[in-house]
Amino acid sequence: MKNRWIKLIGFFTIVTMLTGCDPLLVLDPKGPQAAIQAKDIMLSIWIMSFIVLIVFVILAYMLFKYRASKQSPDYKPPYIEGSTLVEVICVGIPVLIVIYLSVVSVDSNYKVESTPEKYEHEEPLIIYAATSNWKWHFSYPEENIETVNYLYIPVERPVEFKLYSYGPITSFWIPQLGGQKYAMADMLNTLHLAADYPGEYMGRNANFNGKGFTENTFNVTAVHQDEYDEWVNEVKDTAETLTEEKFDTLLEPGHVGQSTFNGTHLTFLPPPVHVGEEVEAAISEDDESQQNKH
Repeated sequence: MKNRWIKLIGFFTIVTMLTGCDPLLVLDPKGPQAAIQAKDIMLSIWIMSFIVLIVFVILAYMLFKYRASKQSPDYKPPYIEGSTLVEVICVGIPVLIVIYLSVVSVDSNYKVESTPEKYEHEEPLIIYAATSNWKWHFSYPEENIETVNYLYIPVERPVEFKLYSYGPITSFWIPQLGGQKYAMADMLNTLHLAADYPGEYMGRNANFNGKGFTENTFNVTAVHQDEYDEWVNEVKDTAETLTEEKFDTLLEPGHVGQSTFNGTHLTFLPPPVHVGEEVEAAISEDDESQQNKH
């Protein structure tokens, strides 16, 4: 009896504490890509909740209907053939649910892998996001500046991230702006995001990569375009120049704070070539060699 009361008090304590928690970041989207994913998550939750409810209702009905009764010891229940209708329902409904969720998932995946529809006519801001143990390096080639462990992006404009790694595989993730994507060595992955609202957002590595994993985070500040331009000009006027020696120091395993530089490491340490670009280059070289033979 005493243990039961302890468990009950512990349960209500946990429930009370959780009521003060902030909403889940993935269910508090601030960008079009994250909104699509949050919608799919809630759709899946509602479908699963409905299925669980139906199962418990059927379970309660079966337990009540076929509960133990005072039958005679020699009672034999009647023989009942299988029901085609029941079999069709038990097999058909799950198949229809899987087909529906598959169609929704494929459609959503196509949308989040592309430039957000509402900003597809806007020129994207390209940012090279490289990771090393245990820090993030963000290169802005158009602005010729680079930041470490923090991002500045304009709102209502698509952002095209080019992801790669100078260490183990990591996963780039800004929960309120969109889903995660892997950053790997010798490979360039592209992630399309956008912010609809100004604000401060949390970003992190979502893939375990050693003892510094928990602090492998970065901050994201989304501002209006004029504020973004002011920030770029301020960086160009005040930040120190990023040298190859300084960048080599940053690549050493460890934790560092936020920093800003003039210039990017792309000038002396180019990123990996995209797989598609490698294929196109190989095809072009093959065509040229064939033409030279003729």
